[in-house]
Amino acid sequence: MRPVLPQWSGTLAAKAAAFITVMCCALAALLGVLVHVQVTNQTVGQARDQALQRLTQATERYEAGDSLKRGAGVDPPGLPPSLRNLAVAGDRGTMVADFAGRPTMWAAGPADGDRALAVAVDYSQQARTIAGLDRAILWSSGLAIGATLLVGAFAVTRVTRRLHTTALVARRISAGDLDARVNDPRTGPRTDSRTDLRTDPRKKAPARPQDEVAAVAAALDSMASSLQGKLLAEQRFTADVAHELRTPLTGLHAAAELLPPGRPTELVRDRVAALRTLTEDLLEISRLDTGRERLELDTEHLGPLAERAVRGAGRGTEVRVVRDVAVETDRRRLERVLGNLVANAHKHGRGPVVLTVDGPVVTVRDHGDGFPEYLVAHGPQRFRTEGGARGHGLGLTIALGQAEVLGARLEFANAPDGGAVATLTLAAQEER
Repeated sequence: MRPVLPQWSGTLAAKAAAFITVMCCALAALLGVLVHVQVTNQTVGQARDQALQRLTQATERYEAGDSLKRGAGVDPPGLPPSLRNLAVAGDRGTMVADFAGRPTMWAAGPADGDRALAVAVDYSQQARTIAGLDRAILWSSGLAIGATLLVGAFAVTRVTRRLHTTALVARRISAGDLDARVNDPRTGPRTDSRTDLRTDPRKKAPARPQDEVAAVAAALDSMASSLQGKLLAEQRFTADVAHELRTPLTGLHAAAELLPPGRPTELVRDRVAALRTLTEDLLEISRLDTGRERLELDTEHLGPLAERAVRGAGRGTEVRVVRDVAVETDRRRLERVLGNLVANAHKHGRGPVVLTVDGPVVTVRDHGDGFPEYLVAHGPQRFRTEGGARGHGLGLTIALGQAEVLGARLEFANAPDGGAVATLTLAAQEER
């Protein structure tokens, strides 16, 4: 099984910090090893040359029959066996080993017989120098890594903060706030305090260089502006079309009322009524889009209000009041929401259609094929059809918009045993 990493480990700041740490440690280790090897080779080389020079002097005194100086002797105690074997074989060599509890540089060469002439040079100072150098490398590497992490964290945090702001604005736009903008300071012109552009309009502020985050922010702001313009144009078009249709439809309705009784007249009146309903729905949607709706709040009990809404939407709906509560709401808008939900269940589902009041939660369920997947995932969309089937018109769109005006939550789902379920949740005041 793959280990489950904490959520913070996937952030850009954590990844950048880990990358900076690894690179700093690798660089510090590489430089430390290079300096250590270079200084150690130089120190050991100097000590080896000194030991070999003393060995040469000791060899000359030994061959001349003079007494050897202190630190030189034939097969002295503490001489490493491997170095003695090398000297006995006729070669000269050096080796660092502990002697009398102190580091010592040994140099040995052949003497008469199977003996070795060796000298010992104190290596303590050189060993302390190398140990001090290693400690200095560790401390300086730690300080360099800490300073680099602080500077890198500061730089990365500035970038991630701007990215976080851009992501928040993107989520606000996706939630419907088309006025949201990033307004990253690096996307605008760079002003110069020594130049007053208002005094000379021909002078232009030099462009501020953009980085990748500023480019993303500018693209998001441009996209939001373009999207807002298109949606506003669509809203104006919808409102204009609905307003222009009202006058001819009013005349058409009056003319249809003057037709003689008969089947053709019923068909004409039915189509004219459908057109009038569609026009009123378009006008209502345009008012919801522009946010011009205003609430007229009053205290209402959900049970009787639901029964009135069902009677207005048509027959054949069962109302179940499990627990009645009083809510502060706009009665007309709430009846509109419930009526649209019931009418949609009858039109696009199959019976029985059941409206259930359980406290502040009102559920409308049918026993048809259920809502399409796109509607459950993204909510109702105007006039959308799925696979050539008949669309859901504007009823659910209006119900969702009016629910938002009421401050209620309207959710769409499908029952496990089949059928569409619309759930409206309001804020309750008191139980009855």
